[in-house]
Amino acid sequence: MTKEKPLEKIERMVTTIMQQMKIPGLSLTVVENGKAIYTKGIGARTLKGNLPATPDTLYGIGSVTKSFTCIAIMQLAEQGKLKIDDPVSKHIDFKIGKEDKPILIEHLMSHSSGIPNLGIASVLIRRHSFPDLESFVPISSAEDWLMLANSAQDEIVDEPLKRFFYFNGGYALLGLVIEAVSGMKYTDYINEYILKPLAMNRSTYLREEFEKEEDRMTAYATEKGKVKESIHPFDNLIYAAGGLLSSVKEMENYLQMYLNEGTFKGKQILKPESIKKMMDPMIQGTQGVFGKVYYCFGLARTEDFFGETLIAHGGSTAVSSAHLAFIPKKKMGVVIEGNVGNAEGGFIAQAILASLLGKNPSEDHPALRLELKLRQLVGSYQTFKGINKAEIVKIGQQLYFKDPEQDCPSFPIIPQTDAMKNYKFWMPAGITKFPCEFIVDSKTGKTSFIFERNVYHKIGPIKPKKKEKK
Repeated sequence: MTKEKPLEKIERMVTTIMQQMKIPGLSLTVVENGKAIYTKGIGARTLKGNLPATPDTLYGIGSVTKSFTCIAIMQLAEQGKLKIDDPVSKHIDFKIGKEDKPILIEHLMSHSSGIPNLGIASVLIRRHSFPDLESFVPISSAEDWLMLANSAQDEIVDEPLKRFFYFNGGYALLGLVIEAVSGMKYTDYINEYILKPLAMNRSTYLREEFEKEEDRMTAYATEKGKVKESIHPFDNLIYAAGGLLSSVKEMENYLQMYLNEGTFKGKQILKPESIKKMMDPMIQGTQGVFGKVYYCFGLARTEDFFGETLIAHGGSTAVSSAHLAFIPKKKMGVVIEGNVGNAEGGFIAQAILASLLGKNPSEDHPALRLELKLRQLVGSYQTFKGINKAEIVKIGQQLYFKDPEQDCPSFPIIPQTDAMKNYKFWMPAGITKFPCEFIVDSKTGKTSFIFERNVYHKIGPIKPKKKEKK
């Protein structure tokens, strides 16, 4: 029997995830030692006609766009046209913040302004892709957005650099700064000074250019477990925060630019010191499975990913998604894109990078190890002779117990130990919590669930509910 290669194992994992998460199409590229070692499309870019995903398929990359916006800011700083520690108000009509501690350009770049989410992305994505959820907030122009932002003084929670708030609206403001300083439209600037030098000639923000391309995704939304065709949100107020569409083939060029300290095929996009500045920690964002995750300029930084510094950023438009991840020191990286709002890009990218570092992702990666354990437990269960039935369902990384024969809510079941070191759980009910446990045979995979007086045996996957005839 031929030994399975690391990327073959990852490929098998990817196809399993796609089926479980109902991802129609996904494309990815993997770079090691500065060279692409794997580039592929899997599944369908469009379900109608079953058109295949390819490395050239254009997808919306969502917030991966933010690093493009930051590169533009850094280029303008290199040219002396602005400073990243300029007050935002120096360049556009931005009025909120404290006079003695103004909000600076670098605060918007790093989500450290103290301004919480004001909902600009949600409003616009719903307006274009989910019209049934329209909220009628008046925001259709840059002037509308500035008026709305300038009315949010009382929403500011902290002075800059005190608290991390992921603020899409801040990037819409950065787009306006780029326009004011460069004298060009945001999209024209990015195209002229970033996309063209990187030979990203098909990448675009514009609907008309996207729709001219034959190899492009169809956007899909997942609603109540079903995948439905949707519409990608094209809007000038989304562009700087998450509006770029690209392929993994062209995003590989972008990745190579980072791995080569700002240079691509002899063309310098940014100076090495500017690239380094983009990857320097500004503020702690979250606490991940590998410790603290810091936000930089349009990029996030994990200091100890199996002993290496990992730079990454994900993105979602709710109907498409992407993930960029790389380890600068090792000159390795991954780009993943898919045509649903959650294509599990970060999860897959970390598994691939762990594999390239010589790790076994299913054993050595904490999140993947937990995910595989949780998925093993999901399914339909029944007691002796099928007298009582139950379902164990998974939402995110949380398991729930549900009685399919009763019209009652599901109950969360919570691991008794961090990272689920064993299969013992608690089921909370009011102020009481009941112990429960899974018994998993390591050889056969046979799984049982013990709760109170009952032992439930797993009999298979959860079956879809039959529609009642009207």
